[in-house]
Amino acid sequence: MPEVELSAGTIEYDDTGGGGPVIVFLHGLTIDNTVWRKVVPGLGEYRCVLPNWPLGSHRKPMKPDADLSLRGHVRLLAEFLEALDLRDVTLVLNDWGGAQFLISEGLADRVGRLALVACEAFDNFPPGLSGRMLVRVARIPGGLKAMLHLLKFRFVQRAPGSWGWMSKTPVPAEVMDSWFGPARENPAIMRDILKYGLHTPPKETLLEWSGRLGEFTGPVLVVWAKEDKLMPREHGPRLAALFPDARLVEVPDSYTLVPQDQPELLTNLLREFVPVGSRK
Repeated sequence: MPEVELSAGTIEYDDTGGGGPVIVFLHGLTIDNTVWRKVVPGLGEYRCVLPNWPLGSHRKPMKPDADLSLRGHVRLLAEFLEALDLRDVTLVLNDWGGAQFLISEGLADRVGRLALVACEAFDNFPPGLSGRMLVRVARIPGGLKAMLHLLKFRFVQRAPGSWGWMSKTPVPAEVMDSWFGPARENPAIMRDILKYGLHTPPKETLLEWSGRLGEFTGPVLVVWAKEDKLMPREHGPRLAALFPDARLVEVPDSYTLVPQDQPELLTNLLREFVPVGSRK
């Protein structure tokens, strides 16, 4: 796996290469880029770049002094795009919504298009009841580590209120094991998660940042899951209304992980959103 050295540490990523339009795929907390494993094969004409973002399933810990707050992650993403010299990028988010704040930080100059796929928005950081419970568990010494050990068991993974609310179709056990293993086995990875999870900006700050999203004038695709348990359904239309050039698509028969539940539909939406031959 290629890697790039940034101010916070080493970021590993996959890159399909080629001269087609660039799509950068991001993922959520304690997930890695394999969440896109069913989507990328259908995008052969595109250059797909998939970082393993340091949200808990990364293999290489960040530096001890790295800023892994939400704002720190946003700035790190801008640094990643610059380091790889990626331009006119289509940025695709799922679950984790922090990358949208490249706009409010004035760092979206390398982003030409934005696809928001069932992700955190407005003040829904961390998302839903299960997200808030995760933060409470993380505040207990050893709590998050204990939870990740419980997630070795399939019945815990699929339990309502746990990862059973992330996708309607089960994620293969070996994939989930690769997601949870790094933080379970490496205290430095656990440290990186806690740096992010325990420092969510206050509601007022999140809403202030969200109020600036309309400054982005490029095309925006909002893909929202009708049955999502974590991302409020009204957030989809509300997000689309913020942007001057946005389209909303509501997806049936899916929870948050649309790339898992509806990969073919999502692939087709992305192909339509970013025509081959278009660099913007």
